[in-house]
Amino acid sequence: MTLRLSAATVLSIGLLATPLQAQRDFSEVEITAEEVAPGIAVLFGAGGNLAVSYGEDGTILVDDQFAPLTAKIEAAITELGAKPVQYLINTHWHGDHTGGNENFAKKGAQIFAHHNVRSRLASGSQPEGNTPPAPAAALPVVTYGQGITMHVNGDTVDVMFVGGGHTNGDSIVRWREDNVVHMGDLYFNIPGFPYMDISSGGSVLDAMNSLDVILPMLDEETVVIPGHGTVSTKAELTAYRAQLGAMVDRVRELYEQGMTLEEAQAASPLAGFNEGEEGFKDADDFVEMVYESLGD
Repeated sequence: MTLRLSAATVLSIGLLATPLQAQRDFSEVEITAEEVAPGIAVLFGAGGNLAVSYGEDGTILVDDQFAPLTAKIEAAITELGAKPVQYLINTHWHGDHTGGNENFAKKGAQIFAHHNVRSRLASGSQPEGNTPPAPAAALPVVTYGQGITMHVNGDTVDVMFVGGGHTNGDSIVRWREDNVVHMGDLYFNIPGFPYMDISSGGSVLDAMNSLDVILPMLDEETVVIPGHGTVSTKAELTAYRAQLGAMVDRVRELYEQGMTLEEAQAASPLAGFNEGEEGFKDADDFVEMVYESLGD
């Protein structure tokens, strides 16, 4: 089963999490599941894709979307035959991936995330943005720098920080024996240009480097769960990385010629890439992200 939301809907919800929680009627959202390996499923709803790993040892949930959806997510997990969530992993701090933290924590889930996720949740994005500091109960209680390894339900679960890129706290979750990986928002498997949150320490260059680290760990049978979009493969992730590199090369050439951002955008260096009406970010946005990344 899969949910069909347009890419624009999914991303706009994710990037403006707090205001939209108040504005949107989440009663219309359906949480659906797709099994990708024995004891591992992807949940689709509103916001980032969730992963559920379950068995005799307990249940791991990767990301938790928005607070109003917690009960529906719990119901979907129960329908899988899983126990209540014991371990909750945040791939990064954005509200469409962490909005349910407080709800799950109050029911006993232990939250894991990179150090920078806890820091950003604790401080919010005010005054620059619209995200207030998260309540104490929503903060990760186990944080790490490079990652941790969990041994749950007969699988070795690697939670890895390999350099970030979407933000400065992106984690990748890999189930070694089941050959499944959740990429978080380091991978957008949707039409349009990917989003790097520069204000949260993101960088297009770091994102490419992170993909270069993870790709050799995968094989042609690996199930790849993107942060947004349908379940994918190593081949598609490899093509995504190649396209990122090609786009950055075009923009870098203009940057090194000394063009201003406005001049580079006017030159339309990304004509022919990611064209379509569903994308949330446009070519000018991506050129700006590359310029900001190159200027670090």
